[in-house]
Amino acid sequence: MNYRWTFKKQEGNEDHIPNLARLLKIPKSLSSVLASRGIKNEKEAQAFFEPKLEDLHDPFLMDGMDLAVDRVMQAVNSGEKIWIHGDYDVDGTSSTSMVCQFLQEIGGTVDYYIPDRFDDGYGLSHKSVDLGTDFGATLLITVDVGITSFEPLNYAKSEGMEIIICDHHEPGDYLPDVTAILDPIKPGCNYPFKHLAACGVAFKFVQAIAQHIGEPDRALQYLDFVALASAADMVPLIGENRTLVYYGLEQLNLHPRPGIKGLVYCTGLRLGNITASNIVYAIAPLINAAGRLGDARRSVEMMSQQDENAAFRIAQQLEDENRKRRYFDQKTFDETLPIADKILEDPSTRSLVLHGDSWHAGVIGIVASRLVDKYHLPTVLLTTIDGAAKGSARSINDFDIHTALKQCEHMLIEFGGHKHAAGLSIAVENIPEFRKAINKIAATHITREMLIPEIEIDSELMLNELSPKFLRTLSKFAPYGFANYKPIFYSQNVKSVNGVKIVGSNNVRFRAFQNNFVIDAIGINLASKIDIIAGGRPFDMVYNLEANNFNGQKSPQLTVKDIRPSKYAK
Repeated sequence: MNYRWTFKKQEGNEDHIPNLARLLKIPKSLSSVLASRGIKNEKEAQAFFEPKLEDLHDPFLMDGMDLAVDRVMQAVNSGEKIWIHGDYDVDGTSSTSMVCQFLQEIGGTVDYYIPDRFDDGYGLSHKSVDLGTDFGATLLITVDVGITSFEPLNYAKSEGMEIIICDHHEPGDYLPDVTAILDPIKPGCNYPFKHLAACGVAFKFVQAIAQHIGEPDRALQYLDFVALASAADMVPLIGENRTLVYYGLEQLNLHPRPGIKGLVYCTGLRLGNITASNIVYAIAPLINAAGRLGDARRSVEMMSQQDENAAFRIAQQLEDENRKRRYFDQKTFDETLPIADKILEDPSTRSLVLHGDSWHAGVIGIVASRLVDKYHLPTVLLTTIDGAAKGSARSINDFDIHTALKQCEHMLIEFGGHKHAAGLSIAVENIPEFRKAINKIAATHITREMLIPEIEIDSELMLNELSPKFLRTLSKFAPYGFANYKPIFYSQNVKSVNGVKIVGSNNVRFRAFQNNFVIDAIGINLASKIDIIAGGRPFDMVYNLEANNFNGQKSPQLTVKDIRPSKYAK
């Protein structure tokens, strides 16, 4: 695949990068990385490198928090039963587990429900309300859902429940009429940080209750849940999220709760070294496997365990189901490719809307993401469940798929989500009209340039800058995740020395040489460009810096994303 290389926009004026380098005593290339993250001065840089819990925002700044805390404390103090309704992904199950454990810890009588992806679908349902009523609950708290669940919310009220919504999704044209809504992006909410995961919103609720009862530090023991959910849900790891995840990872590594410790053992990861990337690629898939191929309540049960061996046994079940999930994932992906290729024979195509009657609902979102990676087009993938088409939408940068769905809502049964990811259901007979409508919207907004995937560069780097101090400073940019990805550097007029080897199925390994400095490099999926690297000709490259662990010895290595012939080549 060919990429367009662009340098990230850097905040501030032309003097602040060298000034920042001088004040922080770091290389100019690293102060450029800070600037690409919107950091303009020494104070902001210190806050970035050394997040502090005291810098977290007051939870009572969130609109509705006073009402929510008063109502839940009334329920706890009077012995009312509380029903928690969550979602089946990592964010929803982590939120549910956290809120249940905290409320039980302060004396609440609590039970919960996680919907079945296949039988219940997304969001609050009559079934959950009925189960809550049978439990005897008079207070319903939704986490990671609820902001658009108007009809089930009205049903819950008719059954005598009061309702608190903890959500982070886009609201509809009007808000539900409930006791309190905690959602930082709802109209009229002046909470300073708008990018919390649902578990982040639920944590602010827990934090507010802890402050109310005079034990503010009591909430901090739940930051591991926030780290799991925030990394897995791909919320921006900037601002308050960065602080929450930074300390959540610290807790997860140093003081893991039994339910998560058993899960970590099952992944083969080592406590003490777990990163946000490990959560995304190793831990989250196991938690999600519970809901993709079975009962997602097992994830809450696992994370709530006080016995790490019991949690380990549940995690083993989920690991087995995750292997099955990968099979369905690949099978569905393989079946979508000829359909997508047929649609793309029309050069005016700017989106993919694919429907299959028998595709496994548990992998629809994953496969949609894989199709976006392959074709670099917004993609909607649908399967048939109970006579309706249900599925997931995923998008490319700079195209808001949620807004596109909103423009088509007259065709949809329901939808909800974010700019880059959403869920929806639609009558099967409406799919052809919907496909045309989405493609028309995409064609209006997606330029020819946007069709070429982009690599955003943080800074140019001379390889001889790679000192131990440089690498120590670079490590402070973690935790990495959405909006704070590993920095991508650019080096020009590089040559390979001592030959180039193809490793794996499509990678190249070589030693990069520039200005009398040599370092190991691996080019991921760059075997087709081996002629650019080989033969001693100069080339330019974009890359991450990684730590290569070989025989217990760590050394820096370049992970090359793309290469081009250098302008210096003759």
